[in-house]
Amino acid sequence: MAHSHGSSHSHGVKHTMGKQIMKGSMASASVKSGGKIMSKLVKHPVLVFGLGVAAGYVVYKYRKEIVASVGKATDASKDFVLQQKENLEDIVAETKEEG
Repeated sequence: MAHSHGSSHSHGVKHTMGKQIMKGSMASASVKSGGKIMSKLVKHPVLVFGLGVAAGYVVYKYRKEIVASVGKATDASKDFVLQQKENLEDIVAETKEEG
């Protein structure tokens, strides 16, 4: 009964991890297809320069949102690590009680 609140939290963690796995899979597929595109673009340096300028503009325009999302991801990872540390401490404490 003491761990009934943990099931809803662990469901949220599993859902978040599932979303991260999906994002990672999509990023991996993008990198693979992007490599093929980049090999073709290297033959046109002016186009590569233009894409760099465009990417720089987009990053500059959305820099506040990017920083905020990185901060949220950092906080989420800290929370996850603390939760895992707490779970490990609980397991160690239970093992010591049984032994």
